[in-house]
Amino acid sequence: MIRSVFIAYCVIAAISVILYIPKLVQLCYAFRKPPYKKATQKRRISLVIPARNESKVIGDLFASILAQDYDRDFFTVNVIVKEASDPTVEMAKKIGANVFIVPEQTCKGAALDGYFKQISNEEFESYTSFVIIDADAVLEPDYVRELNNALEHDYQIYLSRKLIKNFLGERSSRTVFSNCSALNYPMLDDLGNTYRTKKGIPLNMCGQGMMIRKDVIREIGGWPYRTLTEDYELRMDCILKGFTSMYYPYAIIYTEEVLKHKDSYNRRLRWVTGFSQCDKIYKKRIREKFLRERTAGQFEYLFSLYPITLFIVTTIVTMCAGSALAIYYALHGIPHVAHALIILVAIPFGVMYVLDFLYCLLAMLAYWDAFGKLTRRERVLTLFVAPLFMLEYFPIFIQSRVYARTNLKWEQTARVEYGSPRETQQKDKDERS
Repeated sequence: MIRSVFIAYCVIAAISVILYIPKLVQLCYAFRKPPYKKATQKRRISLVIPARNESKVIGDLFASILAQDYDRDFFTVNVIVKEASDPTVEMAKKIGANVFIVPEQTCKGAALDGYFKQISNEEFESYTSFVIIDADAVLEPDYVRELNNALEHDYQIYLSRKLIKNFLGERSSRTVFSNCSALNYPMLDDLGNTYRTKKGIPLNMCGQGMMIRKDVIREIGGWPYRTLTEDYELRMDCILKGFTSMYYPYAIIYTEEVLKHKDSYNRRLRWVTGFSQCDKIYKKRIREKFLRERTAGQFEYLFSLYPITLFIVTTIVTMCAGSALAIYYALHGIPHVAHALIILVAIPFGVMYVLDFLYCLLAMLAYWDAFGKLTRRERVLTLFVAPLFMLEYFPIFIQSRVYARTNLKWEQTARVEYGSPRETQQKDKDERS
């Protein structure tokens, strides 16, 4: 029985790896960068910042906005709050930002939509694009200038490169969990969106540092998305409506990661629940469109996760079978308990861990400009814990299917409070120059 189960596991695992080979080819694009273009003109850009109850952390963002080397006459700062009494209002006014009060906001999408509904048509038409920035972010001094350069490329949506704000602060501003969570960004962008940009496939969207041309906003009618992952909803519309998108690594924004495992787990649960909500809303339409058009973007959305899902499910089923056999042998005095545990539990788990380890290692190498700031001990610890951290997405996925049918609410993410990282950031900038 042990041999039969193990052979079945090996066959299905091998099939999964073969099916995953095209994805492995895509990962190689992580170390390529798009051609760099300098802007031929200065365009007017709107920075849109949802900032409900964010007064304790938004100071760093405001400081980085004041340090921008792009002409202030060509970009505006628009801060969205829920109440006029929010301390963020006075902070925003001090840096010359516009404040928009959206009392009916129940999610980030509603806050953004409130902004687009409140600005005049004349103001809207004066902008070339709109950039969504979270209140806990920090911008490189050349961030807005690089966004203007990005607009030389003929795309409708642009994603900035996300580095980690925690890595700019003291050691206390990060943990192994925040460091593991940081690997999500190179996995999505460098190991995924670089290839998608090259092949004209809609990107995996991240609302942080996302720039959208006004023609997209006009077509979708503001910001109509209301799931827990409104940025992922935009990706669905890119697949359905044909919006073009580009990963632009020259515009760098620093985002913050939570420190505690519980906060990280809950945030990932909201993300995956949002993905489930989007699947429920859009998947049927995308499937119908795929039957008619069969584009690469539609195919990737519908089928790209099947090989890795097949491998993970097969591994877990094999481990459960091995555990069940070990219990059965122990209860009946059959001397194969150790064999069942080693061959059907330890080996499949070890294979899954090693493959995940190699994937995390590749992500860390692609993201070395971020992880190079950490101590060697932090990098090693992150690398060995990250596979287990990533494997948590499997129970998170199962749990999200339950939450997708309930009213899981938009909650404020736990924030890290520490001094402004501007001095450290400028030092790193000088070293790169």
